Amino acid sequence: MKKIKLHTKIFLGLVVGIIAGIIFGEKILIIEPIGTVFLHLITMIVVPLVFVSLMLGTASLGDVRKLGRIGAKTAAYFIITTIIAIVVGLFLANAVQPGKGLSPDVQEQLYKNFEAKAQAGLKHMEEKPSIIEVIVNIVPENPIRAFIDGNMLQIIFMALLFGVVLTLIKKDKSKPIITFLDGLNDVFIQVVHIVMKLAPYGVLALSAAVVGQFGTDILITLLKYSMVVLGGLFLYTVSVNSLSIRLLGRMSPLRFFKAVKEAIVIAFSTSSSMATLPVAMDDVESIGVKREYSSFVIPLGATVNMDGTALYQGVSAVFIAQIYGIHLGITGQVTIVLMAVLSSIGTAGVPMAGIIALALVLKQLGIPLEGIALILGVERLLDMVRTSTNVIGNMACSVVIQQLEEKGNK
Repeated sequence: MKKIKLHTKIFLGLVVGIIAGIIFGEKILIIEPIGTVFLHLITMIVVPLVFVSLMLGTASLGDVRKLGRIGAKTAAYFIITTIIAIVVGLFLANAVQPGKGLSPDVQEQLYKNFEAKAQAGLKHMEEKPSIIEVIVNIVPENPIRAFIDGNMLQIIFMALLFGVVLTLIKKDKSKPIITFLDGLNDVFIQVVHIVMKLAPYGVLALSAAVVGQFGTDILITLLKYSMVVLGGLFLYTVSVNSLSIRLLGRMSPLRFFKAVKEAIVIAFSTSSSMATLPVAMDDVESIGVKREYSSFVIPLGATVNMDGTALYQGVSAVFIAQIYGIHLGITGQVTIVLMAVLSSIGTAGVPMAGIIALALVLKQLGIPLEGIALILGVERLLDMVRTSTNVIGNMACSVVIQQLEEKGNK
């Protein structure tokens, strides 16, 4: 009898979970703790794995200038793809006009149901640090506190710093440390493989809980808006990433997507780029991406690169503006692009980051922030898809960066 592959089991768990959520509704929430345990297990390994693998990858580069080149290329790639994602979202939102035709009764009901949640998100926005503060706080005052809080920007900074230092000291001093880190890295990866055996059950529980709690009625109510966001995410994910993988990464998009199925399903079911990190790095390594590239690009992308979130912000801003009858000209559209790019970094590690980033865009455009309540009913469901887009973009970037670096060194 042919053994069922893990990614097939995970996909079946996702499908069964969605069906169970539709059938049993909120009663299915009883199995949510199973998904929570799985999420905690995979999140548990993220911080040590990222720190060790990134330090190891940096040390193996052996050249500080190479690290600078990789960093510059990665930043440029993230900024360009984020802008493309927002433009795709704005184009679809202006063409389809999802905010036109939503009845006043539906608007009133949405406000009533989700106003409290919207206010909670706006309260977090007041606590959001400025971009300058985010940059300054990348350097930790207390390294232990950075690990306890899971502050990924600070952890990445320390890993890069210590990795660079390992290349600067004498080899007879650094070699034992690098050997130890290599062994420790293998231990963490093995833990990920063990945890992934529980993935089908965790994914089933998480997807069932989401569908059971939010149902499909709200999705139908906001069908036009939801379809524009989902259509935009699908269009961007398939076309832009496929083109960059083929033209810049010199790899078959089909081979890429086939290899990263597990990471996509985990991203979709958990709505967390961080929780998907270990699986994403493992998946791209299976198609030849060296750890020195994946361990730098993917953790950094999970922290600051939000292609899917940027597209969602563009569609949502136009949707809410259309409901309020506010016309957004060229200046308004350009403002959305700039604000979405900046907020990708500015909201890193902040609770309810998607809502806060959108609130910043609305505030800049003079659109009532209360309009966020209109879309919160489908926020969780759309978050699952846009997180998948974010993760795919990070993995595609690692393929592209490796090809650019290897090609440049020939």
